[in-house]
Amino acid sequence: MSKGQLSTVSEPKGTWVQTERAAHEAWANLMRESPNAAMLMHLLVARVGDQNAVVASQKVLATLMGRHINTVKNALRVLKDKNWIEVRQIGDRGTVNAYIINDRIAWTGPRDGIRYSLFSARVLLSDEEQPDRESLDNQEPLRRIPSLYAGERQLPSGDGLPPVSQPMFAGMEPDLPATGHQE
Repeated sequence: MSKGQLSTVSEPKGTWVQTERAAHEAWANLMRESPNAAMLMHLLVARVGDQNAVVASQKVLATLMGRHINTVKNALRVLKDKNWIEVRQIGDRGTVNAYIINDRIAWTGPRDGIRYSLFSARVLLSDEEQPDRESLDNQEPLRRIPSLYAGERQLPSGDGLPPVSQPMFAGMEPDLPATGHQE
């Protein structure tokens, strides 16, 4: 990511978001009453996943809106107070939250079971908020764990990991292929 660039953990499966006609009329009224809240609602809805939730910091939302963070806080307050969204705090500071879109307004998947006790969400990240932001482009790659595909067989090679620290129990030794000639 380049400086100031936003990314998401995964891309949405489709490009459609469903709404009801009554919601469009209510949205038009919201645009008149609080244009910033209406703008933020559109930005959130455009990024929801199947569970109608987005996780983001207020700073990221301010960047998306091109507005000051206080404008975002006011817009969030309007959306919450008027039941457009539900806000679930993540951490103790309240600046990063899960924003759950009211499923009577907009939704992306089947409506049944959209209410949550445990939910997943699209997560919006900004390199500006990362403590290691200066080294993001120079990080060591993550460790790869090899995996077998259907029809493949494992061919052990190399020294392997050191043996476990606990000795084997008598009669429960692992059945490994022999490396020498047995008589």
